[in-house]
Amino acid sequence: MMELKTDASIDAMYEAGQVVARALTAVAKAAGVGVSLRELDGVAHDVLREAGASSPFLGYHPSFAPVPFPAVLCTSVNDAIVHGVPTDHRLRDGDLLSVDFGAELGGWVGDSAISLTVGTPRPDDVRLIETAERALAAGIAAAVAGNRIGDIAHAIGTVCRAAGYGIPYGFGGHGVGRHMHEDPEVPNEGRPGRGPLLRPGMVLAIEPMLTAGGGDGHHAAGDGWTLRTNDGSRAAHVEHTVAITQGGPRILTQR
Repeated sequence: MMELKTDASIDAMYEAGQVVARALTAVAKAAGVGVSLRELDGVAHDVLREAGASSPFLGYHPSFAPVPFPAVLCTSVNDAIVHGVPTDHRLRDGDLLSVDFGAELGGWVGDSAISLTVGTPRPDDVRLIETAERALAAGIAAAVAGNRIGDIAHAIGTVCRAAGYGIPYGFGGHGVGRHMHEDPEVPNEGRPGRGPLLRPGMVLAIEPMLTAGGGDGHHAAGDGWTLRTNDGSRAAHVEHTVAITQGGPRILTQR
């Protein structure tokens, strides 16, 4: 069931979203060669603590996962698409890192993700990330009252496919509010004019995921959480929490 948020609720979600924005900014600054993924998780944890916020990721246990998620941050490296578990792995020169983070503040959730290069960037990785960001921008531009979910999906998918990238099947964005995952689902590919009508008060997590090899296949790693590309190609993931308002889309996790 979709919940339409009031203006006051959206303002409160903006505050949660700004905690997310500060954490991702801090993590991006700290993500250098030799830094461990677990250390990055500690950076995000510190931001939560300073803000008096909590993590909707830590302890999250959906039916597909063998164990609850053990961290506040998802850190996905190179061929990992999403849901990477922070470990003692230390970042290497040329790594592609995707970071997903959420915060709960005052009963409301914000959710966002970034992708970045570590050390010396590979041109192919830069292009992949730039395309992911363009796809996100296209999806947000379509998130206007009177459009439909399919318009967002079509906008994202068009950018991704035109660049020759794959779109992991079965994964995409979602509603967000009191809970991290709410209705409706927001696919990263679809037909325009289809799906639920976008109405003021809806809040969506819009999150393109792209694979460099052009394939859509993926599999879960041994930890049961990390999702990897089947062809071993690199992946990028970007995300914003976006409110549908009478005045157009409002990005609540803007950095």
